[in-house]
Amino acid sequence: MTNDRETKKSTMGGDEREHRRLAMTLAAVLFLGTFQLGEGELKGDYSKLSGIIIPGFASTQLRAWSILDCPYSPLDFNPLDLVWLDTTKLLSAVNCWLKCMLLDPYNQTDNPECKSRPDSGLSAITELDPGYITGPLSSVWKEWVKWCIEFGIEANAIIAAPYDWRLSPSMLEERDLYFYKLKQTFETALKLRGGPSIVFAHSLGSNVFRYFLEWLKLEIAPKQYIQWLDDHIYAFFAVGAPLLGSTETVKGMLSGNTFGLPVSEGTARLMFNSFGSSLWMMPFSKYCRADAMYLKHFSGGIRKGPNAYQCEQKEFQSNYSGFSTNIINIEIPSTRGIDAYPSVSEFSQTNYSSMECGLPTQLSFSAREISDGTFFKAIEDYDSDSKRTLHQLKKSYHDDPVLNPLTPWDRPPIKNVFCIYGVDSRTEVGYYFAPSGKPYPDNWIITDVIYEIEGSLVSRSGNQVEGNPGPASGDETVPYHSLSWCKNWLGPRVNITRAPQSEHDGSDVQVELNVEHHNEDVVPNMTRSPRVKYITYYEDSESIPGKRTAVWELDKANHRNIVRSPALMRELWLQIWHDIHADSPSKFVTKAKRGPLRDDDCYWDYGKARCAWPEYCEYRAVG
Repeated sequence: MTNDRETKKSTMGGDEREHRRLAMTLAAVLFLGTFQLGEGELKGDYSKLSGIIIPGFASTQLRAWSILDCPYSPLDFNPLDLVWLDTTKLLSAVNCWLKCMLLDPYNQTDNPECKSRPDSGLSAITELDPGYITGPLSSVWKEWVKWCIEFGIEANAIIAAPYDWRLSPSMLEERDLYFYKLKQTFETALKLRGGPSIVFAHSLGSNVFRYFLEWLKLEIAPKQYIQWLDDHIYAFFAVGAPLLGSTETVKGMLSGNTFGLPVSEGTARLMFNSFGSSLWMMPFSKYCRADAMYLKHFSGGIRKGPNAYQCEQKEFQSNYSGFSTNIINIEIPSTRGIDAYPSVSEFSQTNYSSMECGLPTQLSFSAREISDGTFFKAIEDYDSDSKRTLHQLKKSYHDDPVLNPLTPWDRPPIKNVFCIYGVDSRTEVGYYFAPSGKPYPDNWIITDVIYEIEGSLVSRSGNQVEGNPGPASGDETVPYHSLSWCKNWLGPRVNITRAPQSEHDGSDVQVELNVEHHNEDVVPNMTRSPRVKYITYYEDSESIPGKRTAVWELDKANHRNIVRSPALMRELWLQIWHDIHADSPSKFVTKAKRGPLRDDDCYWDYGKARCAWPEYCEYRAVG
């Protein structure tokens, strides 16, 4: 038997395929029930919407803006040559390639011999290195765009907002006017299509969008701020957002994280620590906040002085800054005694109570002690990067005039907010470091790793670890505690639905209505089949008048792959279709039944020896 999916598709002409696609889509929408629009929601047609994509860390192509002669290699860098990611040049001339990637660690300027700038357009974010690296690092938003094309979205309706992901937030505006241009992008989309935009942000892209919203407060008159948001932004989809940072950032800063690139960990660390953005993803406490530095609009120029950084009493009464364990446990030579650490806070001095002279001492640091600089001050005498880190931390984060990004999010003031992330994958949440005896950048080694996995903490060797694990684990990159912070944006009554990710007839859908929620995590009392991957939806449309908040948890969805998840793209499509439909009785799309939406969703059911979902799909053998 030939491949049934390809055979089926090959028998259909272009017009027939289009008609079937439309019929399947309409049928799918019909079986989801009837629809209506609530107060303050989009009224009008779907053709007026625009989609603006803000990619994550390392997900925008960078191109050379210099002429660089690479000795000992036949490959040079010329203007517009691909830098990130050209693995051919990386392999053949890594030192030359690094000149085009590294930034000055203090002022974020380019190497004198080579500069790189972000590419523009959708091609800048769809594939980073076509044809060489397969998997999540290379193909990013390509599948997403393919879905849009399949469903007939116009070319000018999908807009990429690429950026130089190496820069700190303030430098994005100072050097590239990124946030000014992003504002213009929203305004142009409104004029071009007549309706507001939907923001799709992945990972660090969500942090970029958060900073944009704070920057916008200072850019336009305060009375016009909410109106501007209502006019220009219909919904914000935050996908895999590290709302309280990512512990993997610590690994990248101390020992290097190659992300699958053919470079050494030392080289990866050297590169990562030259970027101002590396600190943007550091874990931080959910109990500590900082005030903005300006009281008024920029034009007023009234300065408050240093940021007031204050922590709730819970920070000091509980362990780990709300995370499941201490993030850093590090072995430090103690031959110089306590006097070697004059800058460590009194709280950290308790780490030295059992120190023996001349023997290594293990210190432990929570998320707060990492983000406020305590940790970097403690290792300043033993790590040459600490001075650079402390400089960047103060200049670009603690003293940022718009926002200290290392503080907890409040719900963005957008009409519709959807927070989407993967759960129940093994995720790194803590590390044990020790001196390696080698020079920088290889001066630290990881001696053990703590993982969270489905409600428990285990070491790399498989032993149970004490701590405060959450009810689930994260998405392999960002801990559950950080991803699920957006559950705090839900109100006191939440409707919860759990449904299979795959196509289903509605028999395995579980619903709990009006579940009480008190600004903490909310966990459903629902069953799981061990062989089924679910989506759990937490939805609230009552707490804030005219606004909706939803949290979607996708079982086993990987952080870097989630934007290509067919289940996620299907649910996004159905939610948007639901919102623009004229007769919807509910705020959110029902999860009662899921059939195929595209030709690619049809498949042959070998157990029943027939085409699956025969009411939507048909199989045609080649004659």
